[in-house]
Amino acid sequence: MSGSLRFSRVKQIAGPLLIVETNGMLGYEELVEVEMDNGERRLGRALEVTDTMAVMEIFEGTEGISINNSKVKFLGRPLEFAVSNELLGRIFDGLGRPMDGMPPILGKATKNINGDIINPYVRDYPDQFIQTGISVMDGMLSLVRGQKLPIFSGAGLPHDVLAAQIAKQSTLSTGEDFAVVFAAVGVANSVAMYYRKQLQISGQLKRSVLFLNLAEDPAIERIVTPRIALTAAEHLAFEEGYHVLVIMADMTNYAEALREISIAREEVPSRRGYPGYLYTDLATMYERCGKIKGKKGSLTQLPILSMPGDDITHPVPDLTGYITEGQIVLDKGLSGRGIYPPVNVLMSLSRLMKDGVGPGKTRDDHKSVSDQLYQSYSRASEIRSLVEIVGKGGVQEADLKYLDFAEHFEQEFMKQGPDENRDLERTLQLAWKTLYQLPESELNRISPELIKQHYGVA
Repeated sequence: MSGSLRFSRVKQIAGPLLIVETNGMLGYEELVEVEMDNGERRLGRALEVTDTMAVMEIFEGTEGISINNSKVKFLGRPLEFAVSNELLGRIFDGLGRPMDGMPPILGKATKNINGDIINPYVRDYPDQFIQTGISVMDGMLSLVRGQKLPIFSGAGLPHDVLAAQIAKQSTLSTGEDFAVVFAAVGVANSVAMYYRKQLQISGQLKRSVLFLNLAEDPAIERIVTPRIALTAAEHLAFEEGYHVLVIMADMTNYAEALREISIAREEVPSRRGYPGYLYTDLATMYERCGKIKGKKGSLTQLPILSMPGDDITHPVPDLTGYITEGQIVLDKGLSGRGIYPPVNVLMSLSRLMKDGVGPGKTRDDHKSVSDQLYQSYSRASEIRSLVEIVGKGGVQEADLKYLDFAEHFEQEFMKQGPDENRDLERTLQLAWKTLYQLPESELNRISPELIKQHYGVA
């Protein structure tokens, strides 16, 4: 590596990229330092290296950098972040610099923000429940330790409120050490302050680490923020023994920054202008979660992304869905009717829920109640569509019960306040009250023993 070499010849500046002439003695993703003619220093990393030239991205942007008078130093190491158990309760910017008035974490271990690959052989299967305090999630879309479960949202939907609520309320029934790493990626200043205030007011900041990358910050920083957050989470999970939930919002902003860099590098675009390696790039972050055999902690991811034009087939949600274990889809129709959280359960799925709930983990009736709610709400939605065409007089009396069920399901089970924290017992109690709107004969996904124990009792 070339830790002591300086290059005074800057050949070209292209958007957030700096192109310099080199002698080839540097490495891919090596950290660089640009010294401007006014003495200011900016950090970046090498993206592309040849024998005679290097392309690097500058995190703080290239504005003000002079082609003739700037010097570039290659530091001989990748971008690293200092980690320790003192991370909890801290607030950093998108590049990992303190924003809370406290000093940097010094004298501690530093880690490559690109993370260490987890050997598939030592991965442990996720099968333990995380309680979010949100009925529609805990009851039907359960989050499991070590899972990656994204939330797909749209313009104007309350994903910011939902993200803050999950960060405040998530807990483990076992009482084990639990931490939250929250990465705000390219958000408005008002949203970042909302996240910060909610964690402070609730008293949950002491168990959290907050990274804030603002919309006004250079787009290039968005490439780094999720990786620094995941580096902090990996340390807390696999070295400090915490069960860590990582919330990253909004990952669409990350993908937009990646596209901007790709265009500046004049790469051949793929779908909608995104680089062809978008899937691989997202996977390098989403796969940094799970459980490791012999390690006490776990790392769970809840990435949140907005769907441009509410299009679920857009490359960012589409590729995210291929990598992760399910998705939670927010719905404008439900939100317009005042239902929060506006989760479209028929388009949502938690693929690992079946392994994290049930006897010995949550409650014996958890999975069968969830299945019954899905089936009944699906049928209710079909009957609603039919009523819109033929009116209530055109459907059978038994089918009208499903309309009552759907109304109760949305207004009593799904709907809850952004500060309302329901434990699992309360969630399942509300689920049984909702199912009580249907005749007992319609509950064909629940065993007779469980029906006898719970039906009409809640």
